[in-house]
Amino acid sequence: MKFLLITLITYDGRKSATERFREVVANAVLAEELGFDGFGVGERHERPFISSSPPVVLSHIAAHTSTIRLFTAVTTLSLLDPVRAYEDYATLDHLSGGRLELIIGKGNGAAQAQLFHVTPEDQWARNQEGYELFRRLWREDKVTWEGRFRPSLTDAETWPRPLQRPIRVWHGSATSKDSVELAAKYGDPLFSANVTNPIEPYAELIDHYRERWAHHGHDPADALVGAGTAGYYAARTSQEAIETYRPIFDARRALSEKHGVRPVFHSLEDAVERGSILVGSPQQIIDKVHRYHRRFGHEVMHLHADADGLTDKQHREAMELFQAEIAPVLRKEIPSRPFPEARA
Repeated sequence: MKFLLITLITYDGRKSATERFREVVANAVLAEELGFDGFGVGERHERPFISSSPPVVLSHIAAHTSTIRLFTAVTTLSLLDPVRAYEDYATLDHLSGGRLELIIGKGNGAAQAQLFHVTPEDQWARNQEGYELFRRLWREDKVTWEGRFRPSLTDAETWPRPLQRPIRVWHGSATSKDSVELAAKYGDPLFSANVTNPIEPYAELIDHYRERWAHHGHDPADALVGAGTAGYYAARTSQEAIETYRPIFDARRALSEKHGVRPVFHSLEDAVERGSILVGSPQQIIDKVHRYHRRFGHEVMHLHADADGLTDKQHREAMELFQAEIAPVLRKEIPSRPFPEARA
């Protein structure tokens, strides 16, 4: 199994935006130092996030790292001009030495309609059209194309040409079969959010992906799945882990209720039992990942990159414990295919 750290760059004002960005870069450097396989930056366009420009943040991270894979989580192609997105990410592909991987999706948040005039009625069509054009731009030196949402292209050349030919693109999905269908059609990997709900809705979505993958004529053995987690904290004993993480979970639950969102899990113990949150001793976490893997068959898993209410010391110690005692066991017991090799 392979492991990513992902951040949406939440921003609560307790630090300056500059300090928050520096913290993200420092977490990426730490991720490489500890041996994580990838680091991802999300894309959001409203409070409480300041992750509106993943290619800029990832370019800075690329300059401070040398081996870790760099992910977008997700690139919201439904909001972007595919030509401009191609130019940004092809440039980043070179600057990172071919370490870039994309996770694409339609995006979330009410601000999308206001800022980009993308509505729930057309966001899936925009996402599909944007991806299909982006895919061609990455592969073809000249593109002639016509669609619904941007001006047509005739023998269009886009520069720079990318370093990775082609790049691997994952399709991020929480609940929608539209993203699953797009991934299966083109033989691309799927990354299940696996954050908000118990396991079953995500498992059903992954089952559907595998069914559609085979329907489109792809070898079932080639399907590739990643899955997220809702939080992580490991300690030597489960009691210590629960005691430390409980106020963090309770604060998150209270914030959801304040914003009118009914919590799915009524307590931390309930979330540990039925949700994807990883809180406990190393062996408990290993056992839980195995349980999810039996249902998902996933080869890649993400943890939150941010301290998420933990002190810096607690955060680092938990990440060190993950790489020292959890990751080696899971890497051995759950085989995964290698990521593409970076090129100088």
